[in-house]
Amino acid sequence: MQFKTKLVPLVGAIAFAFAATAHAQEVVKIGHVGPISGAISHLGKDNENGAKMAIDELNAKGVMIGGKKVTLALLTEDDAADPKQATSVAQKLVDAKIKGVIGHLNSGTTIPASKIYYEAGIPQISPSATNPKYTQQGFNTAFRLVANDGQLGGTLGRYAVQIVKAKKVAVIDDRTAYGQGVAEEFIKGVKSKNAGTEVIARQYTTDKATDFSAILTAIKAKNPDVIFFGGMDAVAGPMLRQMKQLGINAKLMGGDGICTEALAKLAGDAMADNQVICAEAGGVEESQKSGLDNFKAAYKKKFGVDVQIYAPYVYDSVMTMVEAMEKAGSSDPAKYLPVLAKTNRKGVTGNIAFDAKGDMKEGTLTLYTYKDAKRLQLAVTK
Repeated sequence: MQFKTKLVPLVGAIAFAFAATAHAQEVVKIGHVGPISGAISHLGKDNENGAKMAIDELNAKGVMIGGKKVTLALLTEDDAADPKQATSVAQKLVDAKIKGVIGHLNSGTTIPASKIYYEAGIPQISPSATNPKYTQQGFNTAFRLVANDGQLGGTLGRYAVQIVKAKKVAVIDDRTAYGQGVAEEFIKGVKSKNAGTEVIARQYTTDKATDFSAILTAIKAKNPDVIFFGGMDAVAGPMLRQMKQLGINAKLMGGDGICTEALAKLAGDAMADNQVICAEAGGVEESQKSGLDNFKAAYKKKFGVDVQIYAPYVYDSVMTMVEAMEKAGSSDPAKYLPVLAKTNRKGVTGNIAFDAKGDMKEGTLTLYTYKDAKRLQLAVTK
């Protein structure tokens, strides 16, 4: 009888354990990758914060997928803006059974990683990769939330001719997939206007360079009106310092890689008012401005810092992916991927809808300059 008395509580405990397991919420893992270390870690951290903000909001609100409440978990990896590290962490996330990935930040890391996600059947939304090659590989898992380099570089090229009235243009790129791509599209944009503007120099550097005296000296001899740099702010800042040291008064133009709040600090006192003209992939028209402003205020309240560039696009990427899961009634990538491809929703960054390749149907661009070391909006265009 003593044995039976001990057995009953044991059976009850086992039954309770099974019941608790049965009612435990499913955890849906979403990956995020960006350069959390290295020269552009401030941009990677900005992206990570955008993802955290979305995940925290969704979990607080409660997410129902297939009639069951789920908990979202963010798995963040650091690719250090290095293509090799990008593929390594991509495989790590695949092995961790993520249901989708937001990232990577750079085109040079996004493109090689995209093959790994595609082969695993995992949807990928990059909030910031702009090289056209990313969505030209035939991968139905690849999406982006910003305009590509064809739109961005081309717009800057036409702006240099039509608005800046530049007659002599020099071009430098950092040889990354992003830098080279946006520089090539800038040149196409310049030539498309057939207005007599000449590309007088084509120079190259790296994304880790700090000394540009040789290439800038060669460019100075040709007296350019505009120098276009295809690369990131961590290089553009020191480049502006050396332009001032050499007495080069040309305007510096560039894509979203240099178009950050941090550029003024990186350039120090070398940046003259209105000297820099840059374009950011994305941007909202006046009717949607209040929504983005509200996001930026909430972001600063949560993290104590201002948005750098892409946090709103990361936030919208997470929201878009989870909404597709909810509509599909499943977090199984194979089931929600077709729903994701047909997305048509309003986010804080504007309307989100993808074309057959995974590009934005209406990718917007915002043009900026800097005055008194602060970034000022010039125009929003499509």
